[in-house]
Amino acid sequence: MMNNETEVLPEALPEVEFSNLSHEMAEKRAVKLRELINDYRYHYHVLDESIMSEAAADSLKHELSLIEEKYPDLITPDSPTQRVAGRPLDKFTKVTHGRRMISLADVFSESEIRDWLERNRKLAPGSNFDFFTDIKMDGLACALHYENGVLVQAVTRGDGLVGEDVTMNVRTISNVPLRLNNLDGSSHVEVRGEIVIFKKDFEILNEKQARMGEKPFANPRNLAAGTIRQLDPKVAASRPLKFMAYDLVTPNLPTHHEAYEQLRKWGFQTSKQDKVYHTLAEVFDEIRHLGETRGDLPFGTDGMVIKLNDRALYDKLGIVGKTPRGAVAFKYPAEESTTKVRDIVISIGRTGAATPVAILDPVVVAGSTVRHASVHNADEIARLDLRVGDTVIIYKAGDIIPQVKEVLTQLRPEGTEPFDYEKALKEQYPELEFERPSGEVVYRVKGESSDFILKRALEYYASKPALNIDGLGEKNVAALVDAKLVSSIDDLYRLTPEKLSQLERFGELSARNLVEAIEASKTAPLAKFITALGIRHVGAQTAVALANHFHSIENLANATEEDLLSIPDIGETVAESILAYFADDDNSEMLSNLQHLGVNPLYNDTSDLPLSGKSYIISGTIEGYGREEAEDALRARGATITKSVTKTTTALIVGEKPGKSKLDKAEKLGIPVLHESDFLELIK
Repeated sequence: MMNNETEVLPEALPEVEFSNLSHEMAEKRAVKLRELINDYRYHYHVLDESIMSEAAADSLKHELSLIEEKYPDLITPDSPTQRVAGRPLDKFTKVTHGRRMISLADVFSESEIRDWLERNRKLAPGSNFDFFTDIKMDGLACALHYENGVLVQAVTRGDGLVGEDVTMNVRTISNVPLRLNNLDGSSHVEVRGEIVIFKKDFEILNEKQARMGEKPFANPRNLAAGTIRQLDPKVAASRPLKFMAYDLVTPNLPTHHEAYEQLRKWGFQTSKQDKVYHTLAEVFDEIRHLGETRGDLPFGTDGMVIKLNDRALYDKLGIVGKTPRGAVAFKYPAEESTTKVRDIVISIGRTGAATPVAILDPVVVAGSTVRHASVHNADEIARLDLRVGDTVIIYKAGDIIPQVKEVLTQLRPEGTEPFDYEKALKEQYPELEFERPSGEVVYRVKGESSDFILKRALEYYASKPALNIDGLGEKNVAALVDAKLVSSIDDLYRLTPEKLSQLERFGELSARNLVEAIEASKTAPLAKFITALGIRHVGAQTAVALANHFHSIENLANATEEDLLSIPDIGETVAESILAYFADDDNSEMLSNLQHLGVNPLYNDTSDLPLSGKSYIISGTIEGYGREEAEDALRARGATITKSVTKTTTALIVGEKPGKSKLDKAEKLGIPVLHESDFLELIK
């Protein structure tokens, strides 16, 4: 640590003197304070050294805030005081990237890297092939835009072509420069990087969660991505996010190495693992070195990026599909761990395929907690001889998808039986028939095409009990699916009026109205969203219970069987169904896509609502209300809706033509009977 604080610190002004501080003096003082605070930030985040104590820096920030409070016209967009969180947003704005945000092709061996280089040599014979390498960080990709040196916009990767404006959240990240140091005439600058949470900061956060009795966060990557996509910037401001720069898009410098050097000069933090090599042998040595030391790095990583250092050559080679020819990402071998199989459940995907999922005792693999693993199909279960109760070796393919590598049969408990796939299908889905088409390894729902299943799922997603998307009824759903405009639920959020205008059913107004209705569903109540997913055995009331217990779809997706069974009225059948839903790869991909498309269901705390803790059942028809509308009106006020009269029922609400059995049971148990007028009073 440098002990030169007496040389660089301006003498602090006592607060009592601010009343006499002239505008001219205040302006000069504010300029000096901003320069010094930004210099402190640069040394701390970029050079890993401190020119003053944190307390001294905080004192300077406080003085600057007092000056700006007295003279608001002195506030500048790049002032260190402007990192504070602003007001919550209603939604994120879509932004089209000026240059596509691409992904890198993965390679897993030295031979694959040699093949990559050989392909490029054939495309650009005689070129100079120097290599630029850097560690691959595990976070959320984001592009930062600067005009005349000042941060004006931050955009997520999205689908690579269109991302979301998250500027208000990114401004709260302490190591993001609000103004670039030593800008050399570049009016527009675009910097790309990864938003991450360092491992030590993540541990501190989870320690705090434990002290508060809250559920721990799953892993740093998911937390960083989920935080930056919160509509309230106060959430981002409260968490230790870091932006780690990895690319300079504009201006386009001659080499990747020079781009990194420029990024650091401008005040951006990088991994500091970047190197330049002239031969593949040197690259392979670096891969082995990082493989041995990456566990000691402060951030999570799953590989190393290898680029051709010459950016003109890199650009000349172009893009194939969604990946550049001039770069690859080497992925380190997956980490492994052992755990026990608690159960094997079968999930029905959106195509009608029945996919088995092993429910596991939670275990940490490659930095994240694994609770279930794909077993692919019945043949794979037979090949592994996988049984409930087995101890298995779990690994992550590409550090992403958990899979069962091996069954440790020597640890198998006595009395276990081979898994009977067809018997399990009948037990878990007694109302469905399955078939295994000739030549296929997958069982599918019999007699129903994938389009039929998709249409039913979309109709339910948009129905009144679920998200109530106006204009998305049976006929419009069929038109969208038949026209191949929608092949999954997340495709709904990619629709535009222009796409809909291709269909005869939609005019300009109806197309715009449907897109607006779909957009409005992004921030639907969490319970409604859970209902809309169509998880088997999870109706509206169970969805309310899940929302009240987990508060977010991420928490529900990471729930264990014990978590689910701790909720009243959720038994093993419902718990297994929920576990199977979130373990299904198709469902996981869809939910991830929905998140990236801006779907952010909101949890509404019902504990202080007037009917909280009360339980009702409706029998008969309530004038002016459908059954679902009447039940929703009660739930909106905190009530629980049940299907049968019990001792815990607060009251039976009867309309026209109520069921006699319910009336008789209410009378027998002494449960109050309310009428339409009472119902209207309850929901007033």
